[in-house]
Amino acid sequence: MDLLGALGVLVRVVETGSFSAVSRERGLSQAAIARQISQLEQHFGVRLLHRTTRKLSLTDDGHVLLGHARTLVDGVDAMEAELGRQRSSPVGLVRVGLPVAASPYVAPRISELLTKYPGLRIDLVISDRFGDMIEDRLDLAVRPGEITDASLVVRNAGTSVPVVVAAPSYLEQYGAPSVPAELGNHRCLVHDTGQDSDVWTFGAPDNAESVRVSGSFSANDSSAVHLAVRSGCGIALLPMIEVFDDLRQGDLIRILSDYSFRGVPISIVYPSRRHLAPRTRLVMEFILEGIKQVRPTLSATGSASI
Repeated sequence: MDLLGALGVLVRVVETGSFSAVSRERGLSQAAIARQISQLEQHFGVRLLHRTTRKLSLTDDGHVLLGHARTLVDGVDAMEAELGRQRSSPVGLVRVGLPVAASPYVAPRISELLTKYPGLRIDLVISDRFGDMIEDRLDLAVRPGEITDASLVVRNAGTSVPVVVAAPSYLEQYGAPSVPAELGNHRCLVHDTGQDSDVWTFGAPDNAESVRVSGSFSANDSSAVHLAVRSGCGIALLPMIEVFDDLRQGDLIRILSDYSFRGVPISIVYPSRRHLAPRTRLVMEFILEGIKQVRPTLSATGSASI
């Protein structure tokens, strides 16, 4: 048995969740892929996968072996990169976790990277529910807020600050508020994240002004609020990175720009026990570079804000 090759198959089966996907990827039959997993189980004397007709899941022993397997496979990737094979043409899959607000900015730009590196594949996992990165098979993730998980490597990407926006059609019909208090006279679109989601707080903590807004539309998903504000339904408070392209293209107009909001730190994280494969580092640097382009658009103080 080619132990390293079989470990690579195990990693890919877990990452894709499918024997058939790995069989297509490697040009082997599904029976050959299953046989390599069976050989691993026989070699180590443990069961690695629970297999049903609908899904695959790792056993406890499978989780242990997967951690070691990823270290070995990523180590081989690193050696190949050092020798120049992957440095010029990274290949393979990178799974990236993104919050909903970042997806409208990141997703359209991925084609640039895929065109340049045709052997690269990117799987965006978009959700505001953040679980365990290993369990979710993520190589990288963009995360808002303070990162308290010591098992993650953290790269600072800046600060996410919301902006108040409206469509030109709405402003033509209703005009724009000149101070936060005038929002009470407008239809506002609320991103429902829990209690007091309809309270928009402007300014720093020591000099804050809170306004309770109202309107006929709210949603627990910022992408729905984004679509509604683009259609002219009202005024919304959304992260700059989510509306960056709309502002640049004139589909949305920023209002109350003289008033600031408290920011939330944004980080790119990855599991510390995993070597960072060249393809993963490439995607991380691409996302970080993209975020840099957003920062100067917002900040009146020179801080890194997205």
